[in-house]
Amino acid sequence: LNLIKSATAKGGGCYLYANQQGCDGDRLYYDGCAMITVNGTTRAQGEQFSVYDVQVITAVVDLSDIRSFRASTPSRARQAADAKTVRTVPVDFELTGCSEAPSDPIKEKILLPEQEIAYGPACWMWDYLRRAGGGGFFLPLSGGADSSSTAALVGSMCQQVVKAIKDGDEKTLIDVRRVVQDEKFLPKSSQELANRIFHTTYMGTKNSSKETRDRAKKLAEEIGAYHLDVSIDTIVAAMVDLFETITGKRPAFKVHGGSNAENLALQNIQARLRMVLSYLLAQLLPWVRGQKGFLLVLGSANVDEALRGYMTKYDCSSADLNPIGGICKGDLKRFLLWASKNLGYPSLASVVTATPTAELEPITEGYVQSDEVDMGMSYEELGIYGKLRKVARCGPLFMFEKLRHIWSHLPLQTVADKVKRFFFYYSINRHKMTVITPAYHAENYSPDDNRYDLRQFLYNARWTRQFAAIGKRVADLTSMEEKKNKKSNL
Repeated sequence: LNLIKSATAKGGGCYLYANQQGCDGDRLYYDGCAMITVNGTTRAQGEQFSVYDVQVITAVVDLSDIRSFRASTPSRARQAADAKTVRTVPVDFELTGCSEAPSDPIKEKILLPEQEIAYGPACWMWDYLRRAGGGGFFLPLSGGADSSSTAALVGSMCQQVVKAIKDGDEKTLIDVRRVVQDEKFLPKSSQELANRIFHTTYMGTKNSSKETRDRAKKLAEEIGAYHLDVSIDTIVAAMVDLFETITGKRPAFKVHGGSNAENLALQNIQARLRMVLSYLLAQLLPWVRGQKGFLLVLGSANVDEALRGYMTKYDCSSADLNPIGGICKGDLKRFLLWASKNLGYPSLASVVTATPTAELEPITEGYVQSDEVDMGMSYEELGIYGKLRKVARCGPLFMFEKLRHIWSHLPLQTVADKVKRFFFYYSINRHKMTVITPAYHAENYSPDDNRYDLRQFLYNARWTRQFAAIGKRVADLTSMEEKKNKKSNL
């Protein structure tokens, strides 16, 4: 916007900005927002993110204003004085048939980051759905921040679609009727549309809490989704029983005395069974409800978890689409707060304050699973690691050099340990990015192996040379600091 305005503010002129709008058939979404600027001021602006195929904006421009503006620049005035006079030919007709006064300058509408999250992925999903020929979406709704964000984005999509229909856009109505396969369907509210095309299921186990179950149900009601609440304990137990039959051994959770390998395996089987059940429900729920078609499965893993690899391979992060896969956890929390007030989903406010947890381990009096404890790092730290790794192109040593200044309040050894921990988990989990679900591209440190981060997926997780260099650097800096303190005490 500043580039467009400054181009005409310096030299005068009329700038017609036309941008593509819609999904490119992949992970990008072009946001439209056509504009007309004259002499550094905006005269017309289209919508940024909308479900319309095409938007046309118009403005009346007085060319004499441009001529006058350019003449006000002394250097241009001298050049114009030496130039040949261009003859003006008066005519008694108008090419446009427009007799209106020139358009007045307007204040540009600039979206908040929370609004860009609310509208961008929503439009991307709608474009994908109508072009893919699906009958709607299916989402495993856990009641946590990530799946709740995804659900809220589908709600935002339904709101935008219904608004376009009410504004008289016939193309959107045709698309809706083709998606639901009902030529007479006319949604009067976003909830009515959501009930036809959005299906959610809470897949609980004995490790799930009443709080997440209630949040999932409440949010589904606010959006209008067709919601199911099921327990998958029977199929989890069946898998564990089968394993015991095959091997003669029965794994146990860590809190029950099991090893780390057993603990992870018991968590992963829950996550993977949810993915299998998701695709079964996505295929048959339309049939169950007397509808036609199939549902596209939505994933809900954020970009920070993908970077760290904090996800089970082929669990609910494996889906057809992931609208939040390019958005960091911090931005998602801010979006949830905004959406709780502006999208009409107040239950989202309670999601933000809840501790992020996978709820895959038993809850005891002395132990409640926490994502950040499991990861060994905070989501805020992951955002910093991501930007330094991808945007600043830092390896382990140079990331340490930058972070020792950013985190100057921490001991050098602590900073070094954090960097080593991040690169260890990043490298051992990098293989998961080869099968990551296609996600809406929003963050410049996306680790998507298929398009935005074309790096190897097999690393030496020991990082022998780099970690040794960090250790030497810590020792050298510590020695320098000790000598400096000794001198100052003399």
